[in-house]
Amino acid sequence: MRERYVIIPAGGTGSRMGSELPKQMLDLCGKPVLRWTVELFLSQPFEVRIIISINESIKDMWLEYCYKNNFVFPHVLVTGGFTRFHSVRKAMKYLPEGASVAVHDGVRPLLRLGDIAALYDEAEEYPAVVPVIPVADSMRTFSAGSAQDGTEWGVSRIVDRSIYRLVQTPQVFHTEVLKRAYGQPYSREFTDDASVVEKNGVPLHFCQGSRFNIKLTAPDDMALAAALIDSGCLR
Repeated sequence: MRERYVIIPAGGTGSRMGSELPKQMLDLCGKPVLRWTVELFLSQPFEVRIIISINESIKDMWLEYCYKNNFVFPHVLVTGGFTRFHSVRKAMKYLPEGASVAVHDGVRPLLRLGDIAALYDEAEEYPAVVPVIPVADSMRTFSAGSAQDGTEWGVSRIVDRSIYRLVQTPQVFHTEVLKRAYGQPYSREFTDDASVVEKNGVPLHFCQGSRFNIKLTAPDDMALAAALIDSGCLR
């Protein structure tokens, strides 16, 4: 079995949350969102070496939280970069060859432990493993520049949702594949690690994701996350 690592980019802000606190530090059922995410990997039945790429503005806040709450665990803390791409790339020097590494958004704390283990297991065979889920809602395109406040939507067209998938994390890669891919120059088309690896010529292996695995972005997401945790359905 390959050694197993995780890079957790945690460089976002709370702008869409309407919060002064960065979203990864918001309280969720008594703990910061980022702690919930980290504990997904600490709780695996195998060792996962943890690298957190964190926003400079909250680095001290995170360290203070860990100290005051005795949340002490072996990990590497990297100061994040200008974009998610740059934040992940700064973690590359901590990865050995011949291992597997998951890259998982710091604000996706809602996963069953077995879902993560299954992705690492898939990566024993495939160099790039990506979880996806079908689109359940109807989808439309809107003309560029149209307002999004419900008053002036512009020209709209329905699209065939059956050909689309929502892409999630953790995405798991062979470390040599990810390190080579992150040697490329930055491009705005890189929206996740799968897009970086694919651009470097590596085929992606897709797996079924989870509808619980939402990315916490807006205030409503926090309420949903709390309800899911309280329900016990993630155990």
